[in-house]
Amino acid sequence: MKKIITAICVFLCLILAVLWQILSENYNYYLISVTILFLSMLPFFVSFEKSRPSAKEIALLSSMIALAVVSRAVFYLTPQVKPIAAVVVISGVCFGAKRGYLVGAFSAFISNFLFGQGVWTPFQMVALGCVGLFAGLIFKKIKPNKYFLALVGFFLAFAVYGLIVDFSSVLMMAADFTLPSVISVYAAGMPFSAVFAVTTAVVLFLFGEPFIKKLNRITVKYGLISDYNEVTYE
Repeated sequence: MKKIITAICVFLCLILAVLWQILSENYNYYLISVTILFLSMLPFFVSFEKSRPSAKEIALLSSMIALAVVSRAVFYLTPQVKPIAAVVVISGVCFGAKRGYLVGAFSAFISNFLFGQGVWTPFQMVALGCVGLFAGLIFKKIKPNKYFLALVGFFLAFAVYGLIVDFSSVLMMAADFTLPSVISVYAAGMPFSAVFAVTTAVVLFLFGEPFIKKLNRITVKYGLISDYNEVTYE
């Protein structure tokens, strides 16, 4: 019941925020988008806080966030060739959708202290969060193997991450919000999204399965997460 009430409250806040902007004299697409993004992230953070996570769980998730940040930082000089989404996918597979979202959102936020904070930050937070979220949902019932893991990683990095992050480019670059201008911005970003997606798929194909097995072993052995469901393979 509490989850339903929380969802309704967030939805009402979203509606009020959008209506307030639409009815105001200075209509700002970007402000509406950022407001929606932050409100959409709120339930995940509140839910995690109310679950009273143990110190072990916080340490584990912090380690995954740190690994994701490092995986992006070490490839600083190679645009889009960054395995950060692969780490987020693995987090979602191993620890579930909610924790996968948190790892993705925090990874984007913290790594941008190295790459630069800006108007794109909330879009990247939600985009990487959704990568972890959908990875957790997809592999909740499906047993992963390296082929399907790579395929899902490619799709999430290209379609989900690319769609959300490139929308920030639409808001900043499009002269007007006509269909041709929006399509042109998305088309310009497709090569970058493709490189990012291929990198994610290759990393998951080569290292995803052994990494998940080691996380399984450590998490089960030391009881790092109380409601942890061990990932099994086909």
